[in-house]
This record gives sequence, C-alpha cells and structure tokens, in this order.
Amino acid sequence: MERHYSTREVCEILGIANRTLRRWIREGRVRAVNINGRWRIPESEVKMLLGYLAEEVAPPRIARAVIYARVSGANQRKELENQVEALKKYAEQNSLKVVGVVRDIASGLSEDRRGLMKLIEMAKRCEFDVLLVAYRDRLTRFGFKYLEELFKAYGVKIEVAFQEPPKDYYHELVEDLVEIVTSFASRIYGKRSHKYKKVVEAVEQAVKDP
Repeated sequence: MERHYSTREVCEILGIANRTLRRWIREGRVRAVNINGRWRIPESEVKMLLGYLAEEVAPPRIARAVIYARVSGANQRKELENQVEALKKYAEQNSLKVVGVVRDIASGLSEDRRGLMKLIEMAKRCEFDVLLVAYRDRLTRFGFKYLEELFKAYGVKIEVAFQEPPKDYYHELVEDLVEIVTSFASRIYGKRSHKYKKVVEAVEQAVKDP
C-alpha cells in the first residue's frame, strides 16, 4: 500500500511554505486525499513534485470539474447514474479532475432546484473550474446562455459532453410542455375557470401519443 504524507511532512521534503502547498491542492495542482479532515499526499505525488521543483517550475494546474446530472422523475434514477458514469469517463479522457457530483431530480424548467443552487454557491466560492453536463437541457430547458454568463462571471466554464440527447427523453419534453401551458393558462384564465381546464385538457390529450 502506498505511503501517504501529511502536509507538514511534504512541506519539509519540498522546502515550501504550508500555504503554498494548500494553494496547490486547492487549485488542483497537487493530488491529495482528505482523511478524517486532514490532507494526505501520496508518495508518488511527492516524487512528481520533487521533479517539478528540481526544474524550478510549479506543477501544472489541472482543471477541477463538477459533474451535474438531472432527470425529471424518481423513476429515472438509473438514467441519472448513467449520466454520472458517462461524464466521469468523459472527464478522465479529457484530463479533468472531478471534485464533485451534483444530482437533481426535477424539471428542467424549475428555477429552485437544490442541485442548481448548490452549483451556484460552489462557483461563488471558486471551488471548481468546469461544470460538466451531458446535454444542454440537463442544466436547463431555457435560458442556457444566461446561466453560461453567470458561471463565466465566477470563472467557471460550462462544458457540454454530448450534443444530441437520447430519443427516450421525449416524455420529459411532453411533461415540460404541459407544465408551460398549465402555467400560462392559469395566469390568463385562472385555475378555476372553464377555459383553463379546457386548454389544459386539450394539450394533455394532444400529447398522449407521440
């Protein structure tokens, strides 16, 4: 089993300040493991760092990525995990260091998703550099550009791994369409009006069969 060093031991070996080592860990330049609230650095990582310092250069910065996966319903948990696994492979193939995974089971139209709010808070604290999603609509159905600009303001790039979502996402689009029509009909006619019920029923009937 590989030996792991404390931050104090690594600083003594490398001859660097503790704040420098901790900054490198935070920036993803140094691979470290958090054990019981304390950072431990693998021996192989220490040897690699010695090589960089011998050349009088800092270790290269590895982009820190957070994976975001979303499905609309609880019956899609398998698809949720499939997204996560596919994005982990994508991150590995593209030299991205995964520092977190955030999941949501909610509509892509919802603005108060817990996972989405968590991502924004993490971005504010500069905890990652790349937000990794499988498809654009996993992050949001509408307003992708607004979120892109928001995360960009915090130094985070949104990276979409795949271009075309699977065809079996049709039912999610149907649910979102009904939700949009229901919302607008409620505002225009009021939920108790006959016209509201008529519009909603007509849309639900129209989308029963693709």
